Amino acid sequence: MAWQTPIVVHPPEARDGRPVSVRGAPLGNAHSDRELVELLRAAGLDEADIALDDPHLVEWRGAGPHQWQPAADG
Repeated sequence: MAWQTPIVVHPPEARDGRPVSVRGAPLGNAHSDRELVELLRAAGLDEADIALDDPHLVEWRGAGPHQWQPAADG
């Protein structure tokens, strides 16, 4: 089985922020870095283990890191 990042921040949704999953299990939606860290803490990750800019830990899909709103059309 191919190795995958343990944390995935999925593409932004219009009003619901970005869905977040850890090892394939959905955690909820985050609207900011702060909310993302809170979700990860609630899932049992220690703050020392949370490095949002580490591509080996977090995969940002569909939009860049720290982007919480969908791209504007046009």
